[in-house]
Amino acid sequence: MVPVLSELLRNPAAARNRLRLHEVHTEDLLHRPPVELGHPEVRAAFTGKRILVTGAGGSIGSELCRQIAGMNPALLVLLGHGENSVVATQRELAQRCPELALCLVPVICDVRDASRVEHIVRHYRPHVIFHAAAHKHVPLMEENVAEATSNNIGGTRGVARAAIRAGVERMVLISTDKAVNPTSVMGATKFLCEEIVRAEAERGGTGFITVRFGNVLGSRGSVLPLFQEQIALGGPLTITHPEMVRYFMTIPEAASLVLHAGAIGESGSLYVLDMGKPVRIMDLAENLIRLSGLEPYRDIDIAVCGLRPGEKLAEELFTETERDHMSAQGRMFAVPRPAYLAADDLDAVLDDLLALAGTHDDEAVRNRLGELIPAFERWRRERHAAAEVEP
Repeated sequence: MVPVLSELLRNPAAARNRLRLHEVHTEDLLHRPPVELGHPEVRAAFTGKRILVTGAGGSIGSELCRQIAGMNPALLVLLGHGENSVVATQRELAQRCPELALCLVPVICDVRDASRVEHIVRHYRPHVIFHAAAHKHVPLMEENVAEATSNNIGGTRGVARAAIRAGVERMVLISTDKAVNPTSVMGATKFLCEEIVRAEAERGGTGFITVRFGNVLGSRGSVLPLFQEQIALGGPLTITHPEMVRYFMTIPEAASLVLHAGAIGESGSLYVLDMGKPVRIMDLAENLIRLSGLEPYRDIDIAVCGLRPGEKLAEELFTETERDHMSAQGRMFAVPRPAYLAADDLDAVLDDLLALAGTHDDEAVRNRLGELIPAFERWRRERHAAAEVEP
């Protein structure tokens, strides 16, 4: 990454930093060996099968497509809303695997369009659907509550219903640790997405599996690309709290976990990667600066800017009830997710919630999420109480 002449003239110090930065591998920041989930049953599960990936242009969706392409599927449908990212994924895969070029089908679709989603699923008849499409940015979704709700919850519900009606063998939902005792709109929507998949699994027929991620290092919009950009510009690196910790996984680990769970997971179960101990964001920032060939606080400063709306100091991978019943399967944890609402009750609740989201009244939708999810409502009340006592 060589700085252009205009940058050398405009910001010489930042340009010099970019010239001397060392290449950093995400694995160097994990504080643990990368998890290998290779299993002969995984490849066998997808070879010769028709696979559909939603969010195929995103960081996780595109990596899923890369790994699936290496397993010789009969058909790989790349479904996404952003045409440029979907085409980029298709071109990359066609170059990597020329023999699969005719098996790659790019499809532009908004997952909220249930009719179109069902048409696509019926037309291509996938054996397996990986649902990676979602709005994921926590602070941004705090200001776009109705959008997050209609896209994440409405999209998951539409894809799940299409899978059932078309007789899809399996659907795998990609979720997040932010769904555990959620304090953010994004986490609250993912909590209900997990509930949708659990309820559909109870109906039988199509198998439904959930995979819950930690923070994915290097994914678009995540902390690592932000820090790398800030280092290239000469700093400072901005963190929200010196004691904030997160569980981290790499993009290949994330995709491997999804494929592993999709191949051998039991319907109704939820799977989490064993990511070791959580990493302090301050330590991550300091280590990244050093791995880039620089010295923290001498070459690059670190600034604390305060917690943003919806953020926790520490994420949880499981609820207490889930922890009591989970089991280790190699480097994965299998978690039987407890029921929150009966399937019929959930249908009525979601009808009401999605209709409310259709009014684009963010505060009304936020309040409704609080009524539905006690943990989210408790956090909202605590935040409001804290705000009232601040000077």
